[in-house]
Amino acid sequence: MHIDWVTIGAQALNFLILMGLLKHFLYKPILDAIDTREKSIASQLADAKQQEAAAQKEKDAFGQKNAAFDADRAELLKKATVAANAQGKTLIDAARADADAETAKRHDALKIEEQQLVGSIRHRTSEGVFAVARKMMADLADASLEASIGKVFIRRLQSMDAAATAPMKAALASVHPAKAVVRSAFDMTARQQTAIHKAVADTFASDAAINFETVPALLGGIELVVGGQKLGWSIADYLPAMRAGVDAVEPDPAPIPAA
Repeated sequence: MHIDWVTIGAQALNFLILMGLLKHFLYKPILDAIDTREKSIASQLADAKQQEAAAQKEKDAFGQKNAAFDADRAELLKKATVAANAQGKTLIDAARADADAETAKRHDALKIEEQQLVGSIRHRTSEGVFAVARKMMADLADASLEASIGKVFIRRLQSMDAAATAPMKAALASVHPAKAVVRSAFDMTARQQTAIHKAVADTFASDAAINFETVPALLGGIELVVGGQKLGWSIADYLPAMRAGVDAVEPDPAPIPAA
């Protein structure tokens, strides 16, 4: 059996060149992107720790206010007792009533302050989480994701039943000549526009002209607009549900010292 060492050597050289090109143009950018993302995550975690430290500081301040309140209450009762010993049972009763009223008022004020503090912490935490979520979604919006979003939108159009398509059909029929606008968070290719135009025509039995617009604020989504009717889907549609779930969680109230 004859072995062509020249061919084998050429193939080995080609393989080494290919590996070098892959390392320089593919693997290195990927590793650099991963390193950048890790640094970003580390920075976000550091910010979260700072916020946690600030929240703990506010909680400690709240505890100090409670302690000061207890000290003030004890002092108030002591003064009331001294005055009652001097002036009799009537003044004692009046002093106790005043102390109880002041205690109730301070309890109410502290409870309101606590609720405001907890609400502020929850709000800032929620805003931080959803800001990170939006940024991550925007970072992921590459060409392959955009193509998938277009396919999902077309499948949703094709799967609509008669009851769901009726309002849009009525809107298309009420405009003369029928015109529709398709908005997307990214620039569509001619092939995507053709596919969506066909899906709209088949779903709503309409030969309406379609204008395509790019609206980055949709955050990874597509919507069809005709007159006052709008039909669409976007990644951002899931964020309000996430926010509602976070806001629905009630914090455990801190115990208020008994009077």
